[in-house]
Amino acid sequence: MQGGVWRLTRGTELVGEIGIDEADFPWLAGTFRPGPAWAAVAPWFAETLALLETEEYDGFDEAYERVSAELTLSAPTGPVAEFLLHIDGDRAWFRWSDEPFDQD
Repeated sequence: MQGGVWRLTRGTELVGEIGIDEADFPWLAGTFRPGPAWAAVAPWFAETLALLETEEYDGFDEAYERVSAELTLSAPTGPVAEFLLHIDGDRAWFRWSDEPFDQD
């Protein structure tokens, strides 16, 4: 996984790319390079990070729903079924699955 580039899109628009430089199962992390659609969704990630920092987990789930509903994360081999992604400045970290996450 290290050295690969993952793409974040909104429809056909590029939100950004993540160059993987760390792997600590189940998390991957790397340098985030924003794309043309980043400005429109950047506040979503700022909001979710702020909610995590204040431990407002119920609010986090609601805020993050917009991210998972509108954005697609693609591995070098193609889109993944589900992901949990955080972006802060030029760093991104995430976990992903080929199957939807267990809702329990």
